[in-house]
Amino acid sequence: MAFQSRERLKSQGYYLHGCPCGNYLGDGERECTCTPYQIQRYRHRLSGPLLDRIDLQIEVPALKYADLQESKGTETSAVVRTRVEEARWRQLARLKDRGFYYNAQIPGHLLPTFSKMSRSARILLKKAFTQLGLSMRAHDRVLRMALTIADLAGKDRVEEEHLAESLQYRLWDREQV
Repeated sequence: MAFQSRERLKSQGYYLHGCPCGNYLGDGERECTCTPYQIQRYRHRLSGPLLDRIDLQIEVPALKYADLQESKGTETSAVVRTRVEEARWRQLARLKDRGFYYNAQIPGHLLPTFSKMSRSARILLKKAFTQLGLSMRAHDRVLRMALTIADLAGKDRVEEEHLAESLQYRLWDREQV
């Protein structure tokens, strides 16, 4: 039985923790017991080219039960669903003539064609590419993610704020600096 590499990456990402003990972020009750060397060794088990293929690289701290009970102005599932559906229609309208349905399908060499960017967003992307040492693959993934974030915001072009948010999802690239 053969699996697509995309599916394998999804499943691998599910098991990725910040350190061997799993308490890297801590929650005030459980502290990380790993040495810096153990954390570095643990994180280097994934190669750079493999990490380049993971779009969302974020840390999610453990929640306390009290946090689950508080409702801090969160959106309902219906509101989020509507926004996602609108973003998908926006993508389809932009891409259908080229045979694509979603931003994730845009080949790197066509990204400039579909990614209208503000001047400040272009400057930020160049700065991030240089300072973080992003690979071309990571560059393209950041841009695709920023385009999707702009779609979710109902915008026709990528602004600096969309690109900044996209870069925040590249945890492993940020930690190399």
